[in-house]
Amino acid sequence: MTVTVKREVILRSIVTDQLKEELAEELQHAADELEQRIEQLDFSARGYITELQRADLQQAVNLRKRVEAEKKRQQELRDGILERKQQVQVLDNGTEIIRGSLESFVELSEGDDLRVLLTGTEIVTKDGIVIEIRERVPLAEDETPVVAIETDLGTDSDNA
Repeated sequence: MTVTVKREVILRSIVTDQLKEELAEELQHAADELEQRIEQLDFSARGYITELQRADLQQAVNLRKRVEAEKKRQQELRDGILERKQQVQVLDNGTEIIRGSLESFVELSEGDDLRVLLTGTEIVTKDGIVIEIRERVPLAEDETPVVAIETDLGTDSDNA
């Protein structure tokens, strides 16, 4: 009897000049989107707060504080993205970075080593081309994991 289960697949990329350029463009685009959100928030709130001041000054003051707090949060996110953009430029060509993760399915059968099958697979790309697919081996108890640099560039509206 077999059972099919989901497992994580790590997506790695080998750093090249092309990858650095792609990452820099993605990060700049994300920073530009955040800047537009900040401007839109400021523009939308300005008119509403002006109207609200006429009706309820305290409510307008509270709203202004919340808007300013949100603008500050968005600016901090933008600044963090721009900092990551600078960090991309100093990555050494030829090194591997983790770009994110995907999911795949694997069939389990009696007698399978669950740690090996669920620890997953790694896909290594170079300039968008898959150059290697690896089965990750679980760490021995005395091994220390290597710290991964997460380069997930997505900005969804829940986190931005």
